[in-house]
Amino acid sequence: MGNVCPCGVSVDAFSEDNNVKFEGQNGTIEGNLTYLAEVCVTTLAASTLSLDFEDTETPGENDFTFTANEITSVECKREGQNCVVTVTGTGLVNGMEFPFEAVFRDQVATAAVDIVQSFEITGFFDQNGAAPVEQGSIVALGCQEL
Repeated sequence: MGNVCPCGVSVDAFSEDNNVKFEGQNGTIEGNLTYLAEVCVTTLAASTLSLDFEDTETPGENDFTFTANEITSVECKREGQNCVVTVTGTGLVNGMEFPFEAVFRDQVATAAVDIVQSFEITGFFDQNGAAPVEQGSIVALGCQEL
């Protein structure tokens, strides 16, 4: 590859047993979340991001896959030794387009888990709080101190 990304994130993460919210439904639904992303601010058009939800409470009923069709912004913010990357844009669920915002937190300490701080698909879905994922499954790019 060779190109250094000044701000972006690489995500291959899985989080089990999250209580998520769907727009228009009361209460939460428990399920598993799979996040995949290859995002770089200098190559937004080629960047990819997806979220897969598997309903474990009522299997199959609320399953969906969200795939970004346009990533409009990527912001990298250093918080202590950690890096928080916010990705926004639009994406598709079952052919319908929704705006989204995803916030990924790359924790530097090897004992700490990485965190998907939030993932909201406006008007459709909210992960409803932070989801811990395996250390190393979120790799923030471009948060190095100069």
